[in-house]
Amino acid sequence: MSDFEFKPTSSIFKNRDALTEHWTPDQLVGRDEELREYHTTLQPVIENEIPSNVFLYGKSGVGKTAATRFLLQRLKRDAADVQDLNLHTIEINCDGLNSSYQTAVQLVNKLRTPRNQISDTGHPQAAVYRFLFEELGDLGGTVLIVLDEVDHIDDDSLLYKLPRARSNGDLQDVKLGVIGISNDLTFREQLSSKVRSSLCEKEVSFSAYDAQELRQVLHQRKDVAFENDVLEDGVIELCAAFGAKDSGDARQALDLLLEAGDMARAEDADSVTENHVDRAREKLQTDQVEKGISNFPEHGQYVLYSLTLLHEDEKTPAKTKEVREIYKVVCERHGVDPISTRSVREHLAELNQLGITSSTIVNRGVEGGKYKQHSLDQSVTSIRAGLTTFPDDA
Repeated sequence: MSDFEFKPTSSIFKNRDALTEHWTPDQLVGRDEELREYHTTLQPVIENEIPSNVFLYGKSGVGKTAATRFLLQRLKRDAADVQDLNLHTIEINCDGLNSSYQTAVQLVNKLRTPRNQISDTGHPQAAVYRFLFEELGDLGGTVLIVLDEVDHIDDDSLLYKLPRARSNGDLQDVKLGVIGISNDLTFREQLSSKVRSSLCEKEVSFSAYDAQELRQVLHQRKDVAFENDVLEDGVIELCAAFGAKDSGDARQALDLLLEAGDMARAEDADSVTENHVDRAREKLQTDQVEKGISNFPEHGQYVLYSLTLLHEDEKTPAKTKEVREIYKVVCERHGVDPISTRSVREHLAELNQLGITSSTIVNRGVEGGKYKQHSLDQSVTSIRAGLTTFPDDA
C-alpha cells in the first residue's frame, strides 16, 4: 500500500476559506440595491426604536444570508456607540427544524447555558414558548431573531407569536424584531394573512446575480483566496458565465472556482486554468445529479432506471408508453406494485424539470397522433451512481 503523507502547500491558495460560505467579506459587492433597501429596514434599531419585522426572499445563493450577516455585523458595531442601546442578535437555520416547537426549542437553547438546555421532546408547546419569552425578557434591550430558511417550518405558530410578542403581552421591556429568510419564492403566499401582515412588515427581494455581478464577487474573493498571479486569464469570467447561465447563484460560482483550485493543487499545477474550470463544472454537475437522484422517491427512481435501460439498449428517445412497459417489468422484478401511467408521466416531468432527462413533443398529425419522447440528459455514469435502489443491474 502506498504511504500517504499530508504536507502543506502554498502554490495555489493563500486563504482557501475565503471561497467558502463561512467567510464574510469586509464589503458585499454586487448587491448595492438590496443592501440599501435592507439598511433602511434596520434603521429603527440604531434609533433605539422598536425594530421592523423583515422578510427576505429570493433563490438560494443570491446573497440573503450574506447580506444579513454583513449588515448585522455593522449594526452591532455602530450600536455599541449609541447610549442606552443594548443590541442582541440570534440566528437559527431552520433547515431540519420542521415545526414551530422544534424551532422554539432551538431558540431557548441558544439563549441558555449548556448546563441548562431543554430536550427536544417532553414539554408542552405553551411551556416552551414561556421558556423562550422568559429568556428574552432576561436578555432585555433590543433583540433581532434571524430565522434562516424559515420556509422549512411547517406551521405558523411561532411565526405568529414572535412578531406579536409585545402586543400580546408576552414581552414587556424587550424590543423584538424578526428577520425571516426564505429560498421559496411562494412561501409568503402560503402564510396565513395574520402572519403575513406581521412577519412581512418590511420585505426585501433579492434577484439572481448576473454575470457582471458574479465577476465582482469572484474578483473580491480571488484577491484573498489565491496566491498572486495563480489564476490564468479567463478563469474568473468563465466561472461567472457558468454561474449566471445555470442559476445566478453566487455560491455555485464560488464552489466552481474552489473546485477548480482544488484540482489544480491536487495536480501540483502552477496555475488554475479554464480547463480546470471545465472539469470542475462537470464534476460538480455529476455530484449534483447524483444527490438529486438519490433523494428522488422510490418509484421515481424506478422510472428513471427504466429510461436508463432503454438508453443503454439504444432505444431512446422513448415514448411514455415504452418507458411504462419497462417500468412494469422493473417493478415486478423488485416485488412492488406499479403506479399509474399518470404518475409515471408526473415523475418523468419532474425528472425533466431537474435537468436529468429531456422531453420533446412529437406531433404526427391525425394519423400518427401526438405524444412525448424522453431521453437522458445526463451521463449514465452519474445517473447510475445516484440510483441507490439499483446498486447493480437487476
